[in-house]
Amino acid sequence: MDSEIFWLITIYFISYLCKHRSHKVRSLASESDRAYQGGPLERTFYQEASLTPDEGGLAIEIAGLSLPNQYASMLDWFAVDLEGEHSAMDGRTLEEHTEYVVYAIHRILDKYKESHDARTREGAAVSANLPRSVILVGHSMGGFVARAAIVHPQLRKSAVETILTLSSPHQSPPVALQPSYGHYVSHVNRLWKKGYEVQASLSGHFLSEPVLSHVVVVSISGGVNDYQVRPMLESLDGIVPPTHGFMISSTSIKNVWLSMEHQVILWCNQLVVQVSHTLLSLIDSKSGQPFTSPRKRLAIFAKMLRSGTPQSFDWVRQSQSVEQKINLPITDEKDAAEESKHKEWGLRTGDICYRDEFGNIGEVMACCLERHFEDKEVRDVLMSCSQVLASSSCPSNARWSDDNLERDLYIETTTVTVLAMDGRRRWLDIQKLGSNGKGYFIFVTNLAPCSGVRLHLWPEKGKSTADVPASRRLVEVTSKMVHIPSGPAPTQIEPGSQTEQAPPSAVLRLSPEEMRGYRYLTISVAPHLTVSGRPPPAASMVVGQFFNPDEGGKDLSSSSMLLSAYSPQEMLLKEDHPLAFKLSFPISLGLLPVTLSLKAANCGIKNAGLPVKEAGDVENSRLCMRRCFPPLALAWDATSGLHIFPNLFSETIVVDSSPALWSSTQGSERTDVMLLVDPHCAYKARISVSVTAAASRFLLLYCSQIVGFSVAVIFCALMRQAHTWEKDLPLPSLLTAVESNLRIPFPFLLVAIGPILAAVVLSLLMYQPVPPITSFVIVSLICFLFANGCIIILILASQLILYVTAVVHVFIKTWSITNTQILPILALAVEPLAWLAKIGGDAQDFMKGSGCNMWEVWEGNVCFICLHWFINLSTCFFSIKAVKILRANPLLVTSLITITLVCFLHPALGLFVLLFSHALFCHNSLCSFLSASFHGHASRKKFDFPNEDINVCELLESKLGGGSKQHFSLDENQSSSPNSTKSFSDTQLEIFHQQHALLILNVLAAFMLVPSFVAWVQRIGIRHSFPWFWDSTLCIGVILHGVCNSKPGFDSLLLPFPGISKVEVRLSCIYLIAGYYSYLSGLALAPYRVFYVMAIAGFMSLISRTIQMRNGERGEANLNSRKHSHRH
Repeated sequence: MDSEIFWLITIYFISYLCKHRSHKVRSLASESDRAYQGGPLERTFYQEASLTPDEGGLAIEIAGLSLPNQYASMLDWFAVDLEGEHSAMDGRTLEEHTEYVVYAIHRILDKYKESHDARTREGAAVSANLPRSVILVGHSMGGFVARAAIVHPQLRKSAVETILTLSSPHQSPPVALQPSYGHYVSHVNRLWKKGYEVQASLSGHFLSEPVLSHVVVVSISGGVNDYQVRPMLESLDGIVPPTHGFMISSTSIKNVWLSMEHQVILWCNQLVVQVSHTLLSLIDSKSGQPFTSPRKRLAIFAKMLRSGTPQSFDWVRQSQSVEQKINLPITDEKDAAEESKHKEWGLRTGDICYRDEFGNIGEVMACCLERHFEDKEVRDVLMSCSQVLASSSCPSNARWSDDNLERDLYIETTTVTVLAMDGRRRWLDIQKLGSNGKGYFIFVTNLAPCSGVRLHLWPEKGKSTADVPASRRLVEVTSKMVHIPSGPAPTQIEPGSQTEQAPPSAVLRLSPEEMRGYRYLTISVAPHLTVSGRPPPAASMVVGQFFNPDEGGKDLSSSSMLLSAYSPQEMLLKEDHPLAFKLSFPISLGLLPVTLSLKAANCGIKNAGLPVKEAGDVENSRLCMRRCFPPLALAWDATSGLHIFPNLFSETIVVDSSPALWSSTQGSERTDVMLLVDPHCAYKARISVSVTAAASRFLLLYCSQIVGFSVAVIFCALMRQAHTWEKDLPLPSLLTAVESNLRIPFPFLLVAIGPILAAVVLSLLMYQPVPPITSFVIVSLICFLFANGCIIILILASQLILYVTAVVHVFIKTWSITNTQILPILALAVEPLAWLAKIGGDAQDFMKGSGCNMWEVWEGNVCFICLHWFINLSTCFFSIKAVKILRANPLLVTSLITITLVCFLHPALGLFVLLFSHALFCHNSLCSFLSASFHGHASRKKFDFPNEDINVCELLESKLGGGSKQHFSLDENQSSSPNSTKSFSDTQLEIFHQQHALLILNVLAAFMLVPSFVAWVQRIGIRHSFPWFWDSTLCIGVILHGVCNSKPGFDSLLLPFPGISKVEVRLSCIYLIAGYYSYLSGLALAPYRVFYVMAIAGFMSLISRTIQMRNGERGEANLNSRKHSHRH
């Protein structure tokens, strides 16, 4: 996802402007040209998808929309060169790309107009139709930039009306870490939601249509293999209404059926071909422009991309009546009169065309309505309805005559199997075979509809003449077959030889409502395939069965799924089992993928009427099992829709679901899988959870949640430290604070369960769907514990580095002091420049007093003279008043440097400097603690040193402890009272604990801005722009929080409120609220919002420090400070 790809398409003449990633652009553009030259895809007679009623599907069906037989115009492709910039990491880059795309759209349309005007002046022949809009095709963040360009204030009206996105995040960024990035995405989505609202006055009167009423958006996701952008983020729900767009997974696109990686979606041949034909079908043959009606464009996308396979498991039970329904609401008395006429002819307002698939009954009904209804509009609608439905039957050139069929066969069993194209018709008695609750019929085959197999419903055997009432005529249901992907077909070694059965390529389901009123169902298999001009398949297969959906299935429990990771679950599908076998998983396979293996155990040859000797023959049994078709699995998911797994012998089934989120709905935590297995064979099924796949899916789905929880863990640890400070107890370490928050029951309930309950309450108050409580709580707690584990590892690693560094520093200092012969050299080599400047005036006396005999030699050395001059110059520089003030206030220097970097370069640079400052303060306080500990230990043991003139303890304290005092100004809040119970070393250790917590918190903040910093580094030398004001402001607040709380010095703030004198706001309460907000931000998959509470805490710290300083000058007390003293 390093850069977005754009294609802007116009209709006029061919022109390519491909600079960046031209091979990807050329693939789609060249395929579009080949599609135009070759014409539309070959028509099949499978059931086609249509828009749902929520998408305006009924209106589209009435309009009689049909795909073109020849494409009207070619497509011009233009590629936007975005120079490979990382717009997926930085909000500023994303905004600049949006502005550039708007400019490119205007430039392209202007070029067409300029070319048209020039050719007109020259007298050349020109087309009358100039392109009035472009179609945007965007990949990755390019799809979001396309939507951002639509709502850009400078974009011309109707310049873009159609957007197709490939693996593009729409709901939120894949990992929302930068505040301005998340804010910009939310801003664009709000504009889109507002753009589809009807414009009304304050009094509620209609003013105009929605601003985006002409825009259609279709989002194509890559499915489960796209690890960078998940379908949950690619969904258009809540952004684009169903009447103007939808999201479809590549696993559900007909002729594709594949899941693909994030980059592969650009050049996957199956998808590129389907997309090219889809875009060409958008052009109106009359105008040469894309259809102006958004519903027509959306219907074309649905017909070309969606398969006829239903996207819900309710398909097995769903009742699809053959009655065609058109909603005609009654609005006045005239409509009420028409309603009464409908009732006279046995019709309801919604049921006006009841007829067969040939359209014969529909034509008769339309003629009746033409005679009896005077409303021309209603009559025209009904006529178009009949025309649409008449076109769904098999054409004459793709079907065969009944005279070509051999003798009929009558099936007496609920299961029918055809293993050869024998040219026979099989009769199934619906009343007899569909009794005992087996009222549903399912049918699978590898033969093509119309040319290979046909199915009919008969009211009575052999009666389909005109003397039969219209509602009782022959109905062909062949076109109800839906196409499904099939695995590789077996090869036939030689003509007539036995081969493995071919996988099914089509499935049909008939409900009791669809077969009501009919007595027989016939399955007619063609005698040959000369009609289509293709050779017959290596193996022909037709299997049908009457079944009861309640009988065939198995519901797995949550415990059995979890235990299957160690002990696989096994089950046996005996012979004559249901052809459609349902497996219900209580935990989504998007979270816990399972490995499902099916192995044929035996075959039903013993029930075939063969002699016992032949039936028990091993060769015959093996041959029988080879004639069973390969199993097929259809998995339904609430987020990504349908997933099909052909040739299922051993496969890891995973659906691209995102369960147990705050935005999840009831039922999203389950996954239903329907197995299509040959009922003639018995199968041994083995189900086991894939641990590795589950671990990778968990991190993929909940990484944003874990980031937000990690910040919440630090805030809760700071809350624990502040709480102990308020109680005048020793300040615990960060590791101890984190561990104490995990203690059961009360601390854990407060910091882990409390935010989850708050999220549920917020959902109820905001009238939003409540997530599945059990899965939501369990997954959230697992994420919280995982975040705690990550923070603990980070704490231990940082502590190890800080302690090792401090011990080495103290050891070197101690060793340099005890070895007085090399002390002058080590002192000059190790001490910082500030220390050299401080002692520059006394350097000679110090060296001579140390007994160094080489001092006289160095006095005449040129290098030493230069070094001495530099030290004197440094002394003069550090004697300046402003420099003295800055040296006395190192935190002020840190604040000035970090805020300057944040405002003028990049916020991450300022946070990096702040991290270095925190690390330095931690190092100094830890060195002071170790040196003080060494001091006390040396005093107790009374060490004797060779050089008694040097007091090692005092010198060590002056060099290490004194420096820490200067940095942290401990004398402000510390007393030297001999009765104090706190030692200097204990105080330094508490300061280290406080600084360490702030260090870890700012490490997380800096880490969240690293992707944006990488994008900024990439742009160095190309262009420079100041950081976003929002990012700079929030990072200034983060810096103030780190600077103002560099040491524990206050625990509450007294703030005045109207009607109340003063309210005490404790620091622990502020940190607890910040932790809860960070927790909720993680649940909302918006971890960038943690910067808000960091900034608020920083500004509150600044206000409290300012009030403290002013009250200190006045001699007042507004802060309840703890008297934290030390003794040496």
